[in-house]
Amino acid sequence: MESLAQRVIRKLRERRFAAAARAIVATPPVVAADDGVVIFSMIGTRVLHPYLIAAKSLHARLRRGRFVILDDGTLTGADKAVLAEHLDGPEIRSLCDVDTGDCPRGGCWERLLTLLELRRKSYVIQLDSDTVTLGAVAEVAQAIAAGRNFTLMGDASVALRPVEAFAADLAGIPEGAHVQGRIEAVLHRIDAGLPTPRRYVRGCAGFAGFAPGGLGREVADAFSREAMALLGAAKWAEWGSEQVMSNVIVANEGDLLLLPYERYMNYWNEPALGGVSLAHFLGTCRYHRGLYLRAAREAMAALAG
Repeated sequence: MESLAQRVIRKLRERRFAAAARAIVATPPVVAADDGVVIFSMIGTRVLHPYLIAAKSLHARLRRGRFVILDDGTLTGADKAVLAEHLDGPEIRSLCDVDTGDCPRGGCWERLLTLLELRRKSYVIQLDSDTVTLGAVAEVAQAIAAGRNFTLMGDASVALRPVEAFAADLAGIPEGAHVQGRIEAVLHRIDAGLPTPRRYVRGCAGFAGFAPGGLGREVADAFSREAMALLGAAKWAEWGSEQVMSNVIVANEGDLLLLPYERYMNYWNEPALGGVSLAHFLGTCRYHRGLYLRAAREAMAALAG
C-alpha cells in the first residue's frame, strides 16, 4: 500500500510527465507505409500524448508500417485530428464495434480480437502507449522479414517451455489466485485446436509481434470456452486473461523470438535503463525515479532532430 506521501509524489510525477509529453506534437509527422506491417494499439484520450511518443519513437527506428488504432470510446474529434496529422491518417476503429464472441468483454480482449483479424494479411505489432523506443530495433526488423512472432519477456528469467512444466510449477494453486496463474496451471488440459506439443511463455503483450496468417479468433473462442469450463466465466473474465491468450498464440506458432531482455525491458524500478532499445513503463513502476520522463524527453529530442 502506498503511503500518503508516496501517492502525492506519484501524482506530481504523473502531472510533470503529462505536461512534458505534450511536446510530442512539435515533432515532425510520421510518413506511414502500406508495406504489410501494422503498428496497432488501443488508446483513449487520456494517453494521446504518451501514445504518440510510443508510436513515433518506434516508427522512427523501424521505418516501416502504418498505424491502426482501436478507440476505447473516449477519443474526441480533436484527438482524431491530431492523430491524423501526426500518424499520416491512421485507421481508427471503435471498441464497441468488436464482437467478442465466446471471449470475455473488456480486459483488452477487443484489442486482441481486432489484432487477430488484422494479422490475416499483415504483420501486426501490438504496441502499448507506455513504451518508449530509444535505440535500434534490428531484432524486430529481422523477425518481420523472417515471418516470426516476437514478444517482450515478462522479466529476464522467462523461457519458452512445455505447458506441462507450468502445471507442475503451479500444482495446488488456490482458487482465489490471479487468473494468470490459475489458467497456466491447467494449460495442459486445454486443446482449443492448438498445435502439439503445446508450449507457453510468460511474455508481455505491451510489445509483441504476430506474423501474417497463423492462429485466428477461432482459437481464441475455443480456448475461452475451455477456460470458462475449467475456471468459471467470472474468473476467466478477470483482468489478465487476454495476456495469457496472447502468450498462447505467440508461443505456438513456429520459431518464437524472445526479445533480449537487456535491450527490450519492462521497467520494474531499476535505478537506470542502461542501453535499452525499448522500455515498457508498466503501471506498477511507471513514474518511479523519473525515468519514464527522461526516456520520453530523449525520444522526443531524437524525433525533433
